Amino acid sequence: MRHQGFLSLALMLPIVGVPVSAAAQQGAAHKEHAATLEIPGALKAEHEKLHTDLSAITKLPGKTGEAATRVAAVLHEHFVSEEEFALPPLALLAPIAEGRATPDMRTIVAKTDRLKAEMPRMLEEHKAIVRALDELGRAAAAEHQPDASRFVEELTTHAQTEEQVLYPAAILVGEWLKLKFPEGR
Repeated sequence: MRHQGFLSLALMLPIVGVPVSAAAQQGAAHKEHAATLEIPGALKAEHEKLHTDLSAITKLPGKTGEAATRVAAVLHEHFVSEEEFALPPLALLAPIAEGRATPDMRTIVAKTDRLKAEMPRMLEEHKAIVRALDELGRAAAAEHQPDASRFVEELTTHAQTEEQVLYPAAILVGEWLKLKFPEGR
């Protein structure tokens, strides 16, 4: 199964409203926290499951295990990039949607700007991942490895979700924050 890219957005750390009296005491800590948001739990869990499943498939005998090892090689650095700067902005979606946006959330803009700048590289990585997944899918079918075939489908769907929803949502978080809280204001 083919897809055009492989994108991931995630990071859902709810930022709770801080009373004005406590704001002075927690201002610096809150700013630092906003800059180091954690990936939303559901996305982090999905990445971990994909990693665990792929690790098991690499241990299969024959061409399936060999192809899975090649998928792991091209996927690893991509997942690292996603978890570093593509997924963390997603942690701000809920607070923004709930009207709880604060100027210190603007610190995440550096990550969304990096995502925009590195999108061509990430999409090239997606193409390499797709080629490796195609090879894994063929090997799994030939060697009757249903778990590996299922993994190819799951990772393909995951990649499509990243490309069509997560990466664009992460970028929108940054663009919205730039509009809502212009620099120097």
